[in-house]
Amino acid sequence: MTTTSTARAPRGGIDGFFKISERGSTIGREVRGGVVTFFTMAYIVVLNPLILGFATDADGKTLGGASPHNLAAIAAGTALVAGVMTILMGVVANFPLALAAGLGLNAFVAVSIAGQMTWADAMGLIVIEGVVILVLVLTGFREAVFHAVPRELKVAISVGIGLFIAVIGFVDAGFVRRVPDASNTTTPVQLGPAGQLAGWPVLVFLVGLALVITLWVRKVRGAILIAIIATTLLAIVVEAIGHLGASGAKNPTGWSLNVPAWPDKVVDWPSFGTLGHFNLLGSFQNVGVVTTILLIFTLMLADFFDTMGTMTAIGAEAGLLQKDGTPVNSRSILVIDSLAAAAGGVGGVSSNTTYVESASGVGEGARTGLSAVVTGVLFLLATFLAPIVDIIPSEAAVPALVLVGFLMMQQVKDIDWADLEVAIPAFLTIALMPFTYSISVGIGAGFLAYTLIKIVRGKARTVHPLMWVVAALFIVYFAIHPISSWLS
Repeated sequence: MTTTSTARAPRGGIDGFFKISERGSTIGREVRGGVVTFFTMAYIVVLNPLILGFATDADGKTLGGASPHNLAAIAAGTALVAGVMTILMGVVANFPLALAAGLGLNAFVAVSIAGQMTWADAMGLIVIEGVVILVLVLTGFREAVFHAVPRELKVAISVGIGLFIAVIGFVDAGFVRRVPDASNTTTPVQLGPAGQLAGWPVLVFLVGLALVITLWVRKVRGAILIAIIATTLLAIVVEAIGHLGASGAKNPTGWSLNVPAWPDKVVDWPSFGTLGHFNLLGSFQNVGVVTTILLIFTLMLADFFDTMGTMTAIGAEAGLLQKDGTPVNSRSILVIDSLAAAAGGVGGVSSNTTYVESASGVGEGARTGLSAVVTGVLFLLATFLAPIVDIIPSEAAVPALVLVGFLMMQQVKDIDWADLEVAIPAFLTIALMPFTYSISVGIGAGFLAYTLIKIVRGKARTVHPLMWVVAALFIVYFAIHPISSWLS
């Protein structure tokens, strides 16, 4: 744990408001910490549009309503919501913690939710989830739900999401391909278009992956952002020389999603085409009450457990934990985080949550909310750079997903694999997320397996009442089609 330097008497103005001297810091350190945090997590302004921007909803439309996509608007919205909520975190909670669109959550929205309803309905779910979490915080039930789910299952959810987004990264890069006419083969996926790597875009991806790993293990600040920028420049050169074009049936070795080319404008007035693009109740009409409730619950699980762990870790690093191990101003932190989840839906850019990358700013000396304010202001300025995302191919961006998958996978060591009561449910949770391409399926299988094992071992009374409710909901979720057919 990093300790703060000797505290000094508080002064007036900015120093007094943020308790900078009292926490043993200086304005210079806070500004430097805020800048470092921004550059460590600024990749989300690039990555979030690439995750959300190409997915189509049940009506075949992309987020933002433009054709074929509206990446610049998603990037601007991503930066706007991150900026506003991070500033709010700094001013209200006075904690060196930044927020932005959550990785894993955005992939879940793009892959598992949007295809079942409209984008407006999907973002409405995000808003509802944020409001529910806020109510849980204000009533004290957030901690109750947190304690209802066994620790190992919480860990397994994070690990499973990590593997899930890593698979998305490999597939979007063309490194892993779906096998054509899978009914005539024994393997559902394969390496490259014909069982081997082919094409310059895959080479660009491999260079990007090697670069981000190298920078990360060398502990370079802003490793992910630097790798994305450098690999994008390489992709622009490769496309300028080879004129590879977009990938398709007749061009399987082309660029997967975005053809890299220098834009007409690098800086432009932001267009917030996703702002306010949400429908609160549409999901209930499109997919039914049970499925909607389960989707909201899944979003909630994937969201607030990570926040409680993140704020505790950052608080420990900054020396801001109280005697009971909770961070100072923890209630304010959780309230802002809940509002950020809802704000992500209102902004049309997926749920926002706290980022563990905030530790980079703390490592530079940040101890107060002033650093978060600095980070937030930089995010707001980034809205003017939104056109840049149009030049970034997925091959340059998705190495970050693979790295983040590894980082989330590291938590697997916290699962007691010798205890079958939690090990089997944890395994099913982790394995089924990437294998079924669904976070909901992984969580549901894990919860049901946990409850089943407790029953057959005669320990049903040890299962928390909330777990029984969730298990029953997941039974309905998995059996929704035969139930619907029977009722009709």
